[in-house]
Amino acid sequence: MSNAKNGLTKESRSVFWRWYFLGGAGWNYEKMQGLGYYFSMLPMIKKQKDEEARKTLAKTELQFFNTNNTMAPIIMGVDCALQDQTGAEAADTIAALKTGMMGPLAGIGDTLFHVIPSTIIGSIASYMALEGSPLALVLWIFFGLLRMFCMKNFFSLGYREGAKIVSEIGNRLKKITKAANILGITVIGALIPSVVNARFAYEFSWGEVSISAQELADKIMPSLAPTLVVFFAYWMLGRKKMNSTRVTLLLVVVGILAYNLKVFA
Repeated sequence: MSNAKNGLTKESRSVFWRWYFLGGAGWNYEKMQGLGYYFSMLPMIKKQKDEEARKTLAKTELQFFNTNNTMAPIIMGVDCALQDQTGAEAADTIAALKTGMMGPLAGIGDTLFHVIPSTIIGSIASYMALEGSPLALVLWIFFGLLRMFCMKNFFSLGYREGAKIVSEIGNRLKKITKAANILGITVIGALIPSVVNARFAYEFSWGEVSISAQELADKIMPSLAPTLVVFFAYWMLGRKKMNSTRVTLLLVVVGILAYNLKVFA
């Protein structure tokens, strides 16, 4: 690894600028930021001399990825450090860290770099613009420069700490991978009730007695209906000749049928 500015290699600096300018390129419903992440990490992948190592890392970097754009450089910095230190051997660790870190960082980043600036700076800039002040534009330019400064420091922090993790922990990477996997599964599980909107519609009535299927399901397990939908999608993705696009279309059809048959509300 070359002694580059701030400890970063030429390839790792290229990774940052690729993400800064084109991280959102190729966004899609299947992998969201996955293609942009892969494009950004391409200089690090090409750095590997072994062809099989490049293939392994390419498959790892092409996985689903979605987090706040400003916070993503932390993950990318760790990713670069791991590749510089252990190459393709870190593929499983990289995948687990991406899965485990993107959720928490998305929550922090969306608050600090989207909700708060949009509310505070947006309100001030809007008032200034109504008054005819050109400083309204300057405020957003200043925020853009501040955001870039934060992103560069986040990347350096991730690279520095990532290298530290590898050098100091070394053989304990397997434990880190397992912990990151558990964290990733926990994060995904927590998203189910907030992202998937499904409720049982059936109500049993007998005279003055009325029993709601949703109330019974809530007593068994809250958010049971969304969980069943996710398990169904997960099961379908494991079938032959099934991909995310076909599963999405199938869920649309099943959703329409379930709604009209009064299974789901």
